[in-house]
Amino acid sequence: MVAYARKFGEDEQKWAVTALLHDFDWEIHPQAPDHPMKGEAILAERGVPDEIRRAILSHATYSGVPRESLLEKTLFACDELSGLLTAISYVKPTRSIHDVTWKSVKKKMKDKAFARSVNRDDIRNGAAELGVALEDHVNFCLGAMQARAEQLGLQGNR
Repeated sequence: MVAYARKFGEDEQKWAVTALLHDFDWEIHPQAPDHPMKGEAILAERGVPDEIRRAILSHATYSGVPRESLLEKTLFACDELSGLLTAISYVKPTRSIHDVTWKSVKKKMKDKAFARSVNRDDIRNGAAELGVALEDHVNFCLGAMQARAEQLGLQGNR
């Protein structure tokens, strides 16, 4: 999210906070429709700005909140993809994001048994909503995660 904020000339801190908060309630409310609706109410009580809360609501296709802003579209586009990239990293012999490639992502996207909870349609639709080719979106997010591999715990044992 921060890499996209930088690319689009947006507020990196706001985008980072949105990314960090968007699933904060997942362990409390792991089922639709509770997530993210009940979490949004908690964030409202704590004074989280409307723009961030709306983006969080819009990342759930069942929320009824359409994705309109660039922040909303980007959060949706990055959500499932970052989970898939992380999962692919974990099955690499080195357990490193640095060994994930577009080719390996394309292969794992076709394997419905791999990371089965990751919604492949959301990944494809997210790229389309951003107006970028899927391969470009994957490579952009992959590069962003590789740049922060150590912080993300994805450096592996290279």
